[in-house]
Amino acid sequence: MNIKYICTYWGCENQTAKEFLSNVISNGYDGVEINFPDDPKFVTEFSTELEIIRATINADFIFIAQQVLSNKKETVNDYIQRITDRLEYLAKLKPDFINSHTGKDYYDFSDNCKIIEITDNISKKYNIPIVHEIHRGRFSFHLKTLQRYLELFPKLNLVADFSHFCVVSESNLEDQKELLKKIYPKIKHLHARIGFEQSPQVNDPFAPEWQSYLDCYLNWWKEIIEYHNKRNCNQITITPEFGPFPYMPEEPFTKKPLSNQWETNLKMKKYLQQNL
Repeated sequence: MNIKYICTYWGCENQTAKEFLSNVISNGYDGVEINFPDDPKFVTEFSTELEIIRATINADFIFIAQQVLSNKKETVNDYIQRITDRLEYLAKLKPDFINSHTGKDYYDFSDNCKIIEITDNISKKYNIPIVHEIHRGRFSFHLKTLQRYLELFPKLNLVADFSHFCVVSESNLEDQKELLKKIYPKIKHLHARIGFEQSPQVNDPFAPEWQSYLDCYLNWWKEIIEYHNKRNCNQITITPEFGPFPYMPEEPFTKKPLSNQWETNLKMKKYLQQNL
């Protein structure tokens, strides 16, 4: 199994596209995952630099575009228009695939199904795979209710961010292991972040008090990789995805982050390279 490590743009919003991509390359990542800012100049610079990287440094450098709409009060049809516009915009940038935050947790099942069908049509139209992130607030927020969507859409693929399942269920999924294993065939991309029952992110995954959680998540990731490896899948992508505030806890008053986000993601990359 060829494991490719992807750098998140999350937390690097103060950098230009060129600065960000330069840091990604210098730190040994195999690609990027990015929710683009509303800045055409940034997007143009990103596309130019990406082309240079693929031509001169790494022809297989991976580009994952994220679709993450801001939350707003709107009708289902308004939401459908927004997600359609965004996905078509991202597809035209020709990423390797799109990671989509899809639907809303309070939408009716039929409405979320309609939205999933639309994303599938866009994927086919542009020949760009669209995978759906497991995330609070989306159709995929809950492990049990997700099963119904997978039954209706057998070709639907997922980004595994299991921290959200843990927060929603206030558990480490000890009582849902069989349900979790049922979605392993659908996992096409991993987000390597450690959460716990009350938050999608611990302050530092390598602190001794979080060892059992680190072990648990590592075991899940190993099981997913083993599953796909046995079925002759030759590659999987992993984004170490510890984020800034509000995912990153801060000291009161000083608002100092309890750990360094960038360094934590680098350390997670190295840890996984040694343990997967």
